[in-house]
Amino acid sequence: MASIPKVTVYHAEGCHLCERALAQVRAFGNDLEFELEEVAIDGDPELESRYRELIPVVEIEGEQAFTYYVHEAGFRRRLEAAQTRLREGSL
Repeated sequence: MASIPKVTVYHAEGCHLCERALAQVRAFGNDLEFELEEVAIDGDPELESRYRELIPVVEIEGEQAFTYYVHEAGFRRRLEAAQTRLREGSL
């Protein structure tokens, strides 16, 4: 079973907090192993309804981890926990 967590960042065009969060998460990928999915909510009514007031939203293995700001220590902690759960088969 794979132990590489999936990180999803929901963002929108023109959102400066989104640009910052994406840059941070991409930089974390320099020394942390995860699959990054970037999802633009623009033009998708369901995603806009769900995330517009919260973006950027960062999910780790489908669990909402951060809104507005990404904290490096918290990101590392949550990513490590997801890796452990994946290795143990509980995700």
